[in-house]
Amino acid sequence: MKQFTKRDEEFICENCGNKVEKLGYTSRDHCPKCLCSKHVDKMPGDRSESCHGILRPIKVELSAKKGYVIIYKCDKCGKIRKNKSAEDDDTELLIKLTAKEI
Repeated sequence: MKQFTKRDEEFICENCGNKVEKLGYTSRDHCPKCLCSKHVDKMPGDRSESCHGILRPIKVELSAKKGYVIIYKCDKCGKIRKNKSAEDDDTELLIKLTAKEI
């Protein structure tokens, strides 16, 4: 069973340099501009992953329950991760990634 540790923190995106504000309603874990994240968690919010590569969005799936779900691939270790989108994510980029093949 997954443990969730809430970590709603501001950060500077290592991919595009965007200053990312706290989300406010749940944990902020990716840039709303480029959708990239950082591979820092083994379990959501635990910050125990040693990889620290950039998780790049490779595809987006549409879920009836969760809305847009971003599929990431780590540019350092190659692991695949999934996470739901945030309210302020770039909608055009989300839609573009729904049509992308992995």
